Amino acid sequence: MAAVSDFFSIGSIVWCKTCYNAEIEGEVLAFEPQNKILILKCGSTNGDPKLNDVQFVNLSYVSELQVKKEGNFITELPQSLNLQRLNTRMRNQVDEKRRLLQAISANVSTEGQSLFIAISKQFSEEVRWRNTDIIVLDEVIISPPYQLENVGGNKSSKTYEYIFKLVEKHLNNLSLNTQSPTVCYNTRSPQ
Repeated sequence: MAAVSDFFSIGSIVWCKTCYNAEIEGEVLAFEPQNKILILKCGSTNGDPKLNDVQFVNLSYVSELQVKKEGNFITELPQSLNLQRLNTRMRNQVDEKRRLLQAISANVSTEGQSLFIAISKQFSEEVRWRNTDIIVLDEVIISPPYQLENVGGNKSSKTYEYIFKLVEKHLNNLSLNTQSPTVCYNTRSPQ
């Protein structure tokens, strides 16, 4: 076998002759050096110019090898990471997990926890716990058992109206999810 390069540039045009006297020419798509497998994109054997064949060539079974044209494939360097943005995102996630842990440690019911999570999706940093009460924007207080009649605050404010509707929607979604589906059976006997 001819000397095997330790590396083939992607896009290079390579010709090789196997130990079975088959000649293969194609563009390098990939090269796996450990097993000496070269992957080539070759012209279609059915003659269709829109199609290509992909050949996997084990270089251990190649008697001749030539690089006809060196590829000029340049890999893109990864863009630098925005560390400030990543740190902010991490801090926000840690803060959110702390708030959720506060609910669990305060022995809040699952209904309260799910309502807190639903409101947190809208007001992530403006929602907090005060004992078992949910405080939203320091204007609205939702007390256990976390029903519509437990929403307190200035009822004429837009914040109160919005939070009230959010709680109402959340409770409606919960009731829809807990209803069991109705199953209908055909009681007619076959004739």
